[in-house]
Order: sequence, then structure tokens, then C-alpha cells
Amino acid sequence: MAEEQRPALKAEIVRDLARESGATEQQIREIVSLIGFDRSSIIREARLLKKNR
Repeated sequence: MAEEQRPALKAEIVRDLARESGATEQQIREIVSLIGFDRSSIIREARLLKKNR
């Protein structure tokens, strides 16, 4: 079976999410791979990640 391809976030959106949340761009990409593309969920998880560091 072929691997399912998920659409990727544009670099500009990743930068905006990173800037808004305080997470790194790599962390944003990892969060997206785990929870999907819901912006508010991404921001929430990124802020929690930053807070716990």
C-alpha cells in the first residue's frame, strides 16, 4: 500500500504559529504531525510545550 500523503503547512504559516506561540518551527511541525491542522489546538499545544520547558 502507498503511504498516505498529508498536506503540509506552508512555511509562512509555520513561522506565524511559531512566533505566536513561542515554540520553534520544528516543534510546530511535530505538533501538526501529531494532532493535525486545527490552529487553536496547535497554539494550545505549543504554548503548553514551551511552558513545560
